[in-house]
Amino acid sequence: MTTIKETLIEAPASLEFWWNAGITWDRYLAEEIETHRDLWEGVYRRATTPVWTLEALEDMGREWKLIAIAEDWCGDASSLVPVFARLARDSQWINLRIVKRDEHPDLMDLYLTNGSRSIPIVVVMDGDFRPVGPWGPRPADLQKFVIREKGKGDRPALEIYKDTRRWYARDRGRTTLREMLAVMAGAG
Repeated sequence: MTTIKETLIEAPASLEFWWNAGITWDRYLAEEIETHRDLWEGVYRRATTPVWTLEALEDMGREWKLIAIAEDWCGDASSLVPVFARLARDSQWINLRIVKRDEHPDLMDLYLTNGSRSIPIVVVMDGDFRPVGPWGPRPADLQKFVIREKGKGDRPALEIYKDTRRWYARDRGRTTLREMLAVMAGAG
């Protein structure tokens, strides 16, 4: 799915740079969202962090930094970044910054998905900016569905997008959080 072109030796310095260039959730919501504001705000308002997620983070007992590469016009980003923002608000172990893909292609190009600049991508780092792994651009099962449906070529993209939105509404971020915890657990 996502490939990483950086080395572990170079990554901490570069990821710290991108972290510092990132935008906080509150600022992103207040100043950067021009498209689909109601959707972004609604998803954030309805998002909840399950107790099992908070317990897993507490058990890990370490700080995590997340850089979400996103754009306000992206339907997947509007469905997922607010889930990460709520997680960061609810857990002392999570810090989040958002980097706009179109303004920062150098960062985006480190995390291509099958050669494309698909978003959102969330770069997971430990508290010292050491990369643990990327997540995205969608939960794995949903990504397979979208690729399969687009590959068939018999449904308009808007119809596939409506199915995707329904999936997100039913799932409420649970699959995304499970996958994120799995990335973190892989840090050892």
